[in-house]
Amino acid sequence: MRVRDKMTLNPITVEPSTPVAEALRLMEGRKIRRLPVLQEGQVVGIVTLLDLMRVSASPATTLSVYELRYLLDKLTVQEAMTRRVITVTPDSPIEQAALLMREHKIGGLPVVEEGRLVGIITETDIFDAFVDLLGVRKPGSRLEIDCADRPGVLARIASVIASYGLNIHSVVTTPAPPGQAHLVCRVQGDDVASLAAELQRAVEECRVHWEAPSSAA
Repeated sequence: MRVRDKMTLNPITVEPSTPVAEALRLMEGRKIRRLPVLQEGQVVGIVTLLDLMRVSASPATTLSVYELRYLLDKLTVQEAMTRRVITVTPDSPIEQAALLMREHKIGGLPVVEEGRLVGIITETDIFDAFVDLLGVRKPGSRLEIDCADRPGVLARIASVIASYGLNIHSVVTTPAPPGQAHLVCRVQGDDVASLAAELQRAVEECRVHWEAPSSAA
């Protein structure tokens, strides 16, 4: 899965000179939490709702209501935005975008292609991608399989599942001790209990925990 599969196309943007109050109204009206900042068509920053709230609240302690309103009208996005913008391309793997967000503790990335902003991908989009990759929206049963981490084991597991006429929606691996593998597999079909028993019999060092079929989310 690539960033282009989950990004929002043509995101709403502001300029560095946009008043903070206007950017806040835009976020509230569109129910969004971040805005790329463009200048002459180039991404020069990104501003979040929290950034705007912080800069708006900072002078409030000693000013009158009228003075505060006047000052807020003068504040612009460039005084609140992050200038060092981390971006991805539409062809970046979705996991690369997730890693960048996690490492830099940010909730969204502008998507840039040939120097032009073409989209934005957020933490919500990453969650959606994770759900899709796990096949959670499709009806089926969930198998947790502990087995030996050796060549051919996954092929053997897939062969046993196929022999029961079950369709594999997704397979992911999670951390396991050295020499072992832990798989989470979602399958669609009947007689999963018999399948689990057969996997434990036919696959070396295999232990299976399964959950009853679920409906699509």
